Amino acid sequence: MDPPALNLPALEAARRSAETGAPLAAGGPWRVGLIKLLNDALATELVCVLRYKRHHFTAHGLASPSIAEEFMVHANEESVHADRLARRITQLGGQPDFEPDSLTRRSHATYDESDTLEAMIRANLVAERVAIEAYSQLIALVRERDPTTRRLLEDILADETKHADELQGWLAE
Repeated sequence: MDPPALNLPALEAARRSAETGAPLAAGGPWRVGLIKLLNDALATELVCVLRYKRHHFTAHGLASPSIAEEFMVHANEESVHADRLARRITQLGGQPDFEPDSLTRRSHATYDESDTLEAMIRANLVAERVAIEAYSQLIALVRERDPTTRRLLEDILADETKHADELQGWLAE
């Protein structure tokens, strides 16, 4: 008995499309919707970068120097998240949306201009919890349809959870 044959037309199609990267398990309208959701996540990360940077530069009080430095660490990590999301959006054939006028409207988290250290920590904790919920929902939505995007979102979720734990710890001190 002969071994099963490979699907030669599918192999040839894969060879011709090698420059487009890994295929998305479910394309079409689902891919377009996913790109929109990822752009909303991108907006959230960018708003978080701005909020953390503002808090870094405006924090004051006895504990503020060390916490302000951590705000900058968080801002930089959120910036990496934004870059990773933008890269994935382009891999999926979309355009990352960096439009400044719509960032806060598309973001799941809010910008914050608190002027006390405790209020800054609380605002950032709320934003991290919102991000955790949003990423958890995105991961559940993506499931097996797009393992690459799911792994990216899981990595970001792990960082957001770490941020929330740190912020909660500062409030407990």
